[in-house]
Amino acid sequence: MKRFKKVLLSFLGVLLIFVFFLFVFINSLKPTYNGTKELNGIAAEVKVYYDTYGIPHIYALTDKDAYKALGYVHAQDRLWQMELMRRIAKGGLSEVFGKDLLSTDKFMLSLGIDEHAKETVANLDKDGEMAQLSLAYLEGINTFIEEGPTPIEFYLTGLDKTPFKLEDIYNTVGYMAFSFAQAHKTDPLLTHIKENLGYDYIKNLAIDADTVGVRIKSFTSSTDSLSKTLMQASEKALAKLPIPKLEGSNSWVLGPKKTKSGQVIFANDPHIGFAQPSVWYEAHVKTPTYEKYGYHLAGIPFPLLGHDRNIAYGLTMFQNDDINFYYETPHPTDSTQYKTPEGWASYNWVDKTIKVKGEEDVKFSYKVSRHGPILNGIANQINGDKPVAMYWVYTQKENKVLEGLHGMIKAKDIKSFKSALPNIHAPGLNVMYGDKQGNVAWWASAALYKMPDSVNTKFILNGVSGKDEPVEWLDFSKNPRAINPDWGYVYSANNQPDTIAGNLYPGYYLPDNRAKRIVSLLEPKDDWDVKSTQKMITDVTSAMNAEIINSSLRLVDVSPYTDEQLELLDMLNSWKGDYPLNSIAATFYHRCVYYVFKNSFEDELGPELFSQFMETNLMKRHLSTAISFKDGKWWDDVNTNDKVETKEDIVIKSIGEAYTSLVKDFGPDYKNWTWDKVHTIEFEHPIGKVKILRSFFNVGPFPVEGSREVINNMSFPYDDSGFYKVSSGPSTRRVIDFSNIDESVSILPTGQSGNPFSSHYKDQTAKYLKGEFRKMLMNKKEIQEKSKNVLVLKPLK
Repeated sequence: MKRFKKVLLSFLGVLLIFVFFLFVFINSLKPTYNGTKELNGIAAEVKVYYDTYGIPHIYALTDKDAYKALGYVHAQDRLWQMELMRRIAKGGLSEVFGKDLLSTDKFMLSLGIDEHAKETVANLDKDGEMAQLSLAYLEGINTFIEEGPTPIEFYLTGLDKTPFKLEDIYNTVGYMAFSFAQAHKTDPLLTHIKENLGYDYIKNLAIDADTVGVRIKSFTSSTDSLSKTLMQASEKALAKLPIPKLEGSNSWVLGPKKTKSGQVIFANDPHIGFAQPSVWYEAHVKTPTYEKYGYHLAGIPFPLLGHDRNIAYGLTMFQNDDINFYYETPHPTDSTQYKTPEGWASYNWVDKTIKVKGEEDVKFSYKVSRHGPILNGIANQINGDKPVAMYWVYTQKENKVLEGLHGMIKAKDIKSFKSALPNIHAPGLNVMYGDKQGNVAWWASAALYKMPDSVNTKFILNGVSGKDEPVEWLDFSKNPRAINPDWGYVYSANNQPDTIAGNLYPGYYLPDNRAKRIVSLLEPKDDWDVKSTQKMITDVTSAMNAEIINSSLRLVDVSPYTDEQLELLDMLNSWKGDYPLNSIAATFYHRCVYYVFKNSFEDELGPELFSQFMETNLMKRHLSTAISFKDGKWWDDVNTNDKVETKEDIVIKSIGEAYTSLVKDFGPDYKNWTWDKVHTIEFEHPIGKVKILRSFFNVGPFPVEGSREVINNMSFPYDDSGFYKVSSGPSTRRVIDFSNIDESVSILPTGQSGNPFSSHYKDQTAKYLKGEFRKMLMNKKEIQEKSKNVLVLKPLK
């Protein structure tokens, strides 16, 4: 017995020692929010006050010191996120996650972002202020890499930390630009439909610019299966990305005559794929000559969203068409050449080496025509005799995006802010603006071009004729905009902008559901304040969805229905299109939508292409217009040879299948079919894909209000499961009030830190899900009062 006790005590002693060292190790991985640290390269002391939510308020005597401190504190909360972001464009994901990401790395390398980054950095004025602040930011990151604790993800993946360079910033910007693009999802699909099904199937799709509906109003006071496999390859590659893609957004800026205070109110909620950590890192930076409360992407020094006491700005996606695909004609006997209007030309070759975790390095080469990279061969799916080249505005034009962002943060007024915008050539952005002087504005910032009238850029173009090329680049003065319009506000919801020089500019615009709702709420009210704007930014109603289900139900013969089924139909008929958690109509509506699409499109496209079609903006636009099409090729089921189905047939069949599926999932009592049972959100960390680590790294899942294309745009993919796992939505919600800038509010989906051992990893989630907000502190006295943690950075002695 004594021996057993000794063994037990020895075991407990070893266990306690293990637990002690584990505790010490875990604590060593936490970010340092308090204390004093020497930081090499700063000229004077920098104080970093961390508020209740872990947001740094950086006070420095020079901008360079402030940006070095910003790089340091950003890295200690988000180094793993920075690491992944910089790797995407240069094909570095296989080194982290193994051979499953090889096709993704090949696809991203073939875009030429990293080559463009190298060229841009080689020609950069390193002594200019933009470059100097960027280098200071990188020095801060690299100091943390050298001296700070290693994030847990590096241990779990066996990855070594390496210094960041200027090219990494541009690679991240390039990925951001491509993740906005929609052409790779849409153009090959439309080409496949035209070549294999015929034009009759094209004419009932909402592919062209909107000629009706709500548009963003401008105002100034002055062939073969190759097209199919191209889309499949790009979709499969992008689906594996461990980082969220940028999606859409809302913003509106209310001028003095629309607000209770007579001062501008600014609202913005960019829609981005959800992940953990959240995409934005908030930081408030103050020096004697500069101040900005900004939202940073991982590894980018300048905030893409921001405000100070004089101006505020934000972004939504413009959704312009900045990618075109071209069929090239190869030389019949020389595979190194292709045909141009001037004769045969040689491809340029780019050679790359991809490191693969646990495997030998993979050599990878791709060729480039005058239009851009040839996408054949980047994945097993794309082969064949027709080379397809991708022409992308981002890599075709000189890259001054960082100069544009730097100019925006340094602007003092509307004139200097506007002067920075022509530098942002891609991605296309709706830049929203408001200021203390009462100005409100919206600019579409992008390098726009004019194509020949006969050319539709939604299809793969002819690369040989010379007749499918841009005929001119439009001057920025011709871009859509609205500056201090008579109606008193500006807004954007990724919908069609008004005409440019009398023409509607082509793009991949989203349907006007959100736009109609925004305008309907803004127009009648002239006494907006922060509280009412907060309520609006979390609005969950779509009148269009209610119209769709009501008009569909009118096609149904109700005579054979039971009393309980008739109750359900009555409830659906009175639905307002809103999405609270207890909504039954919302659940039934989306089941019906899925089956209508499935019964309309899957018979012609097949299961795989149908699934990919459901991921496009084209599908979203079609939903808002299809119900008005009484006739059309898509309604007929090609598998029934003895009958030509009509819209009525498809709608009635789909409603019946939706009802049957809900009975199967939740039972016959429709009162159990509530929205909270099917609409959920989980913020997924890349490491959270490992089942045993999911609960530690991921946040959620939770039921959540909202839906697709309402203002509180909690979007999800449709599939045959009948459950709607939210994939993207408001990456932050911001409301800025120039009548009292210190009472401006915001929220993040999870937390400020990407470190799972930080107390700020998910401390905003509960508020976010409830539609609540927290203050964005800018008053130094209030910051000092509410900051329990202060990190003092001193010059190295």
